[in-house]
Amino acid sequence: MPPVEIRPDIYWIGVNDRTTDLFEGMWPVAQEGVSYNAYLICDEKTTLVDLTKEFKTDEFLEQIHQVSDISQLDYVIVNHMEPDHSGILRTLRRIAPQITILGSAKTVPLLESFYGITDGIRVVEDGETLSLGRHTVQFVHTPFVHWPETMVTYETTEQILFACDAFGGYGALRGAIFDDECTDPDFYEREALRYYANIVAVFSRPVLQAIAKLADVPISVIAPSHGLIWRDKPEHIVELYRKWAGYATGPAEPGITMLYGSMYGNTEEMMNAVAQGVSQEGVPVSIFDVTRTHSSYILPSLWTQQGVLVGAPTYEGSLFPPMAQMLQMAAQKHIRNRKVAWFGSHGWSGGALRHLKRLLEPMKWDLTDSYEFAGGPTQEDLLTAQQFGARFARLIKSG
Repeated sequence: MPPVEIRPDIYWIGVNDRTTDLFEGMWPVAQEGVSYNAYLICDEKTTLVDLTKEFKTDEFLEQIHQVSDISQLDYVIVNHMEPDHSGILRTLRRIAPQITILGSAKTVPLLESFYGITDGIRVVEDGETLSLGRHTVQFVHTPFVHWPETMVTYETTEQILFACDAFGGYGALRGAIFDDECTDPDFYEREALRYYANIVAVFSRPVLQAIAKLADVPISVIAPSHGLIWRDKPEHIVELYRKWAGYATGPAEPGITMLYGSMYGNTEEMMNAVAQGVSQEGVPVSIFDVTRTHSSYILPSLWTQQGVLVGAPTYEGSLFPPMAQMLQMAAQKHIRNRKVAWFGSHGWSGGALRHLKRLLEPMKWDLTDSYEFAGGPTQEDLLTAQQFGARFARLIKSG
């Protein structure tokens, strides 16, 4: 994609990535892709806001070249040091050694440890402004959204918030970079939620603090580091992030995430009966086979829904390992205070429920019900499973 002018003399110069399979080496984006958004302010002082991953260097430099002379750049604003934001920094310094790098104080040691850069750095304070000529930028520190050095940059003339990882999402840009030109907004909202649950959820309190800090700042455009640029309704993505951050400590939605894993089909058969009972009560249910679905796609449902049904057998005296791994990931992402019920089969011995209780304790999940059966389910077991699902659904409906 060629550079796109967002406002006079301010350009999107990002790149799309449709070849990386795993974002951060662990979150699938092979189908969805991801964009690395950077921005160029052409003024008396030509300024880059953020960069891109190293393997996109040639494409990124060509983007800049179409708008400005790369060798004459004055400033690079490093809002965030993660390498998908800063990966070409060493190469850029070789082309334009006079560049001054602007970042928070905690950026300085990271520049040395990641890239061996120790000179040409200027620390900017929280709230500090810098005139570039016709445009003025202000630096707002937003620590732990989602690294300790992170900040956002606000362009005061056009009221553009260069938001870094805040308000971003997965999904390569499909020609259109603005929310009002996008033909599939549901895709980008869904991928923004997945990105939030995968990357940002642990830092929900700092997210809310950052939103509060910026509450009185007039914002016409939100330009994040990944995903759509929000110029028509920038408040929409802010409200989505506010809602998602609220799930960290407040009530989630009255829906159910059904997690199941089955070795020989017995627990899966019970799962279908449990799901039938849930559906009869009219409660939304999302069903995931933990052996075949990456946790990236499960975490958004767990993050947003209050109820969790766990269907997993006993395996060598413990909970079925893929289920245990999924729950451990939920714990790592600080998904707290859910209501949960478990069902599963066992062969020559039980033990899954005992293991499950140990996993749930640090997450403060409330185990409300359980049902265990030996071998394959009987017709009586399947009828009980329907009642089990309906009972749990009524509990979720009641709040």
